[in-house]
Amino acid sequence: MDVNRIIVRVLMLSIVAVGLFSFSSGHFIENSSKKDPYAIDMPLSLDNTRWADSVLNTLTLEERIGQLFMVAAYSNKDQQHVDKITELIKNQKIGGLIFFQGGPVREAQLTNYYQSISKVPLMISIDGEWGLAMRLDSTICYPRQMTLGAIQDDKLIYKMGEDIAEQCSRIGIHVNLAPDIDVNNNPKNPVINNRSFGENKEKVATKGVAYMKGMQDHHILTTAKHFPGHGDTDTDSHKALPIINHSKERLNDLELYPFKRLIAEGVGGIMVAHLYIPILDSTKNTASTLSKPIVTDLLKNELNFKGLIFTDALNMKGVSSFYKPGEVDVKAFLAGNDVLLFAEDVPLAIQGIKQAIETGQISQTDIDYRCKKILLTKQWTGLDKYKPLPIKNIYKDLNKPSYTAHLRKLYEASLTVLKNENELLPLTRLDTLKIASVCIGSSNINSFQNTLNNYHSIKHYNYNSAPEGSALDTLINQLSAYNLVIIGIHNTNNSPRKNFGVSKSTIDFVNRVKSTKKVVVDLFGNPYSLEDFTGANDFDALIVSYEDNSITNDLSAQLIFGGVQATGQLPVSCGNYFKEGLGIKTKEAFQFSYRMPEELGISSEKLIKIDSIVSSGMQAHAFPGCQVIIAKKGNVFFNKSYGYHTYESKKQVQQNDIYDLASITKIASTL
Repeated sequence: MDVNRIIVRVLMLSIVAVGLFSFSSGHFIENSSKKDPYAIDMPLSLDNTRWADSVLNTLTLEERIGQLFMVAAYSNKDQQHVDKITELIKNQKIGGLIFFQGGPVREAQLTNYYQSISKVPLMISIDGEWGLAMRLDSTICYPRQMTLGAIQDDKLIYKMGEDIAEQCSRIGIHVNLAPDIDVNNNPKNPVINNRSFGENKEKVATKGVAYMKGMQDHHILTTAKHFPGHGDTDTDSHKALPIINHSKERLNDLELYPFKRLIAEGVGGIMVAHLYIPILDSTKNTASTLSKPIVTDLLKNELNFKGLIFTDALNMKGVSSFYKPGEVDVKAFLAGNDVLLFAEDVPLAIQGIKQAIETGQISQTDIDYRCKKILLTKQWTGLDKYKPLPIKNIYKDLNKPSYTAHLRKLYEASLTVLKNENELLPLTRLDTLKIASVCIGSSNINSFQNTLNNYHSIKHYNYNSAPEGSALDTLINQLSAYNLVIIGIHNTNNSPRKNFGVSKSTIDFVNRVKSTKKVVVDLFGNPYSLEDFTGANDFDALIVSYEDNSITNDLSAQLIFGGVQATGQLPVSCGNYFKEGLGIKTKEAFQFSYRMPEELGISSEKLIKIDSIVSSGMQAHAFPGCQVIIAKKGNVFFNKSYGYHTYESKKQVQQNDIYDLASITKIASTL
């Protein structure tokens, strides 16, 4: 036999061996003459699968099982925690991490370290329904989804998804466990509530699609949750197993509707909830996460979902109360889940899955198939070209002024007017109004009241809690000098058990004032609190601002005086009077509006030069102090006070100082 014939025989044997290995392990070989029997049809578009296939070829059985696990990590814990995660990456070859509390720089540094010691790049996720700030400090906090549910322009929500995707990419995150597409039709829901877009299934689905596409168009995997629908329960699945007693017809028509819409639009991931739904699976103490009829039969087969299926956290009492660590992971896999989230004991879980393979409960093919789905998703997110994160400028990059400018647009579009008797809002004929403001839940003058000052001379009163008894009588007597009272309700909460932080004394106070004055009530909190707000339908004007922060405070005050327009609609029904979809559109802005420079396409950084120019003028004794105000087309984008009234430096210049006509003429005429 000559050398050429020997070489040919060796090559033929090698090809046969590769072909056998490919078939048995279930992964796709590029240019194979036979169609891969385990080819994966996923909603995420890839040009090829070479990277995923090549990585799968290198993994042992234990390593393929390890890829299924996504473990909780923190950037605000000690070295012992870091060592524990390090051990799981090195020894158990886990597939990913879900980061919880911490800070962006610390998380980025840990991500670089964890990625550097992992055989296969880790898929990093976050529970970021309202952006990175849901878990990380020093980052942009976007509105809760109920606030977004009031917005009528869904392009704003798409842009928010894009911004969040950029921020995730900057910090090395590949999966956002959002949006929440539960239809929240139970006001007493303690765990979903304002995390939902609302009670209208069509709007929930449409806004969920906008959020999803904004992220996935930038290759951040979206994980819609909580399948098959967590909106109609009064039990928190973190603490117990909620029961959903609805018919199949009801579930199919309402709860499942947003999931069907997002699946049709190409959502890449879905998270399964911990719920007990007897009509779908009556097996005792079996959460939907552990149910094959729900995960495989319904989600995979009936709804034809081909993307990654995530469990909800497996340490939650909804499942952990009934099954031990390791056991619960096997059950979750058998149900049909791909990613096992927040396992309590990974080594025990891997051992349990191996034993299930040995006993024939789980096939090698199932392991290979799901491992490949995870690797394909990693390839789609760009992990096939992984590079360490640059740490420099991470705070600046995550907090671009353009992000905050869009955040303001979101809050502005959400502002909802529910009452506006005789078109009281926006306020006009200011010469006829003597106005006082009373803020409950705010002990000091806040940004709401400061912005009110931009439009009118107003007397302010502030209370941590609503005054009662003699204190109430005193306040009512003081308010007798005014013919309009603006009442801000602040410092609320999202607990149905506590009426969302709106106390009976607050309700009594508002009604007492309303009985003798015109009132404008601004609720900086959950609209569900209006269910028990007796007399709310008789207010002269009622605004729901949904959240209590400096932006909503500022924009709501502008709305009252016509600086911005109200266009929001109520995303949920609240009692007998305020139904889903209600929202009174106010007149277009006709007063000065106060905005960020970036909202008008102007750079904040360039305006810093104004400070140095003013400083030079004061040092040269051209003036002891001044106020600089710049507006464009009715929008004030710079308004700042400097120095003192006189060179004696006794009284600082304030925003609401009034200048005589001669002083203004000197400036205006020379300009």
